[in-house]
Amino acid sequence: MTDYLVATASVHVTAAAADYLQGRLDPSEDSVVVVGVREPGRHERDAGDAANVARSRLAAAMPETEVREGDPTAALLAAIDDHDPDVVLVGANAGTEGASGVGSTAAALLERSDRPVVVVPLPDL
Repeated sequence: MTDYLVATASVHVTAAAADYLQGRLDPSEDSVVVVGVREPGRHERDAGDAANVARSRLAAAMPETEVREGDPTAALLAAIDDHDPDVVLVGANAGTEGASGVGSTAAALLERSDRPVVVVPLPDL
């Protein structure tokens, strides 16, 4: 049994995480929690839409979803503490048009998390 935490702020990140989990997830054994972070200055629907994508794309696993507010790194580290997942999935960057490379949130999770962090590739936007 593996407990996954998907860290997301966009539908693109959630879709990439769902693609990654498709061949790995055993819905009868594994669990998924999707944590969307609504950060200041971002469109308020982004994190909520990301949660909707998770419910649709990962329906067989019946993912738990939640939206947190504030600084993405702090919110996700708190979510990791709260949910104690085995594996954290995060997009290489926020999944917004023009973003490239590994973003600051993914880098911070790689540096500060005490469990495996999988950085999922995102499609070109």
